Amino acid sequence: MTSVHTPPHAGRSDAARTLADPDTPFAVVDAHRMRGNIERLATRADRLAVALRPHVKTAKSLGVAASLHHGTPGPITVSTLAEAEAFADGGYTDITYAVGIDPHKLPRVLALSGRGVTLRLLLDSAEQAQSVAQASRQAGLPVPTQIEVDCDGHRGGLKPGAAELVEVGRILHDAGCLDGVLTHAGESYFAYTAEEQRLAAKNERDAAVGAAERLRAAGLPVATVSVGSTPTAHAADDLTGVTELRAGNYVFFDLVMAGLGVCRVDDLALSVVVTVIGHRPEYGWLVTDGGWMAMSRDRGTSAQAQDQGYGLVADIEGNLIPDLVMTAASQEHGTLTTRDGARLPDLPIGTRLRVLPNHACATAAQHHGYHVIDSARTPDSAPEIEDFWTRVSGW
Repeated sequence: MTSVHTPPHAGRSDAARTLADPDTPFAVVDAHRMRGNIERLATRADRLAVALRPHVKTAKSLGVAASLHHGTPGPITVSTLAEAEAFADGGYTDITYAVGIDPHKLPRVLALSGRGVTLRLLLDSAEQAQSVAQASRQAGLPVPTQIEVDCDGHRGGLKPGAAELVEVGRILHDAGCLDGVLTHAGESYFAYTAEEQRLAAKNERDAAVGAAERLRAAGLPVATVSVGSTPTAHAADDLTGVTELRAGNYVFFDLVMAGLGVCRVDDLALSVVVTVIGHRPEYGWLVTDGGWMAMSRDRGTSAQAQDQGYGLVADIEGNLIPDLVMTAASQEHGTLTTRDGARLPDLPIGTRLRVLPNHACATAAQHHGYHVIDSARTPDSAPEIEDFWTRVSGW
């Protein structure tokens, strides 16, 4: 189910609030930056002549999703059945559940199908395929299912040349369930140059298209050839043979993506507002009320050329403070230090700051919703809060 909570002041013109008002820590989405990120990939998908199926696992928000297809529910990807159910409640009827199916979850899948939702499943074994085929026959309701293809050894899936590929396809086809193939270039998150990302995108496409061609050569229909990750979606220059492109992180972007050169730091749409609550000059520290419960423990930039700690620090208006980084975190405390022994800025207790996250998906998961601002407007001081977008329940 979708849980929607409207703060007391949301939508009230007589009680405008700014980022100086809510209790910290809290998550903020800059709608202007988010819309720019969404438009960038939508334009690219149009140029590559493929459908775009955004992954909503990053934001898990109907408010964010409304911007993906110009306010009309369109095709989406989810990572849990709870997400699928919540977005179905919100009017979304074309959903891909892009995690290998556990047979025990099939009753929930069939319940969604019975509501008129086209919910595509993912699997990579004959055992799973038999379970889906049996459940579909018993329900008299074929469930469209995709075979996961392993393009880079990152996680699950069958190799494009695996002997089992055709066997799994035939089991699904005989039950009226075979929809196509899907792959995800997870190792592209470690592709540190534009050329490495382009090659990852090419390999991703080649693996998916190659698997589809093997199935077709065996007389099996393949309607969907699905690829995508945020780095490869922005690097692909030829998606011939692909029908749809998936990505999720791109809506917000984060420091990992900036470190890969997929975006600029100025494109990051998600931040967390924290308050300075202490000074430890003997250690070179500023202390805030935002620890890993606000930012997550993700240290995704630690393997990159520039380690960004737990996040870069900006003032309340979003302007980066030079050399200031969140370098340590306990549960509710964040420690800010400067790079290379630079002098700590003079930030009195009570100063509000915004921390840009390493991994937008992980940081978003720490919060029940987002206060929404628009940086296209020029604030007098702290940006005005325009809305509040709740994350779906059950994540």
